[in-house]
Amino acid sequence: MGTRRRRDRAVGAEAVSPEERNYGERLEPHRRALHAHCYRMLGSVQDAEDAVQETLLKAWRGLDRFEGRSSLRSWLYTIATNVCLRMIERRPTRVLPIDYGPPADPHLPLGPPLAESIWIEPYPDRRLGLEEGLAGPEARYEQREAVELAFIAALQHLPARQRAVLILRDVLGFSGEEVAGALETTPASVYSLLQRAHASVDDRLPERSQQQTLRSLGDERLSEIVDRYVEAWARTDIDAIVEMLTEGATAAMPPFLKWFLGREAFVIGLRAGALDGIQQWRLLPTTANGQLAMGAYRLDHSGVYVPNHLAVLTLSGDRIDQLQAFHDASAPERFGLPARA
Repeated sequence: MGTRRRRDRAVGAEAVSPEERNYGERLEPHRRALHAHCYRMLGSVQDAEDAVQETLLKAWRGLDRFEGRSSLRSWLYTIATNVCLRMIERRPTRVLPIDYGPPADPHLPLGPPLAESIWIEPYPDRRLGLEEGLAGPEARYEQREAVELAFIAALQHLPARQRAVLILRDVLGFSGEEVAGALETTPASVYSLLQRAHASVDDRLPERSQQQTLRSLGDERLSEIVDRYVEAWARTDIDAIVEMLTEGATAAMPPFLKWFLGREAFVIGLRAGALDGIQQWRLLPTTANGQLAMGAYRLDHSGVYVPNHLAVLTLSGDRIDQLQAFHDASAPERFGLPARA
């Protein structure tokens, strides 16, 4: 117990032994990949941050018990997964508005935002930690696919242990035996959980991932789509936006409950809200969840463009099929965007 207390006090301090300093240096490179793992489990950037902090602290405290009996990567993901499972027990399931209730009448007022923290949050691509989180040979999903909004939303519908098994096996590529060890169960149980998870997730995912769609369009075409969308908002040109939508396009605005289904409802909502001809906008391109995204800034009474929301676009071919406008005051800092446009 005395050793643990000394190690706790030593975390982040200069007075640590060379062995402990070396161990801390070995832990830190895994932080970003662990953060992406915890985000997949929890659907929240902040919750993922809390989970990673607890994971690294537990790993530090457990140094005496590690003794290299498994790979450091496997050991860290075991700790992180179990931290997330305990957090899931205490917190409501994260969802997108489209999974929370039916589409809204676009003629009705927007209404107040839902204060309860139940919404999936957008994830900055720069935090993915792809270099540190290379998947094993048995991975089914590539790392960017596994943070797309549709995939994250599908994961949140799974029971917690199914979610953990699918992520560890199909995203990170751990073997059935490693997953069984992490969850203190049997390989046969892992296989059963995985089959049920596949059935549920496959029903919720689109035929093509956003990664496949983006690659098929190519950089030049994607740049054209981004430029058209940015310019349309700057000109408040609703007709130009309509031309970019699929017929069944949806628009949601977390943390507001309201979401729109279909091009006509989408347009009515825009005319009554953001593009009412009074408000003025500037959009700055970025990426989130492996998808196209825009930081949206609205002109305020002082003549300054201030952050309003982060728009994440889901494409079907070269058209916008889904718009998630996350009203998140911390978006500029989180996504590397300026505080003012």
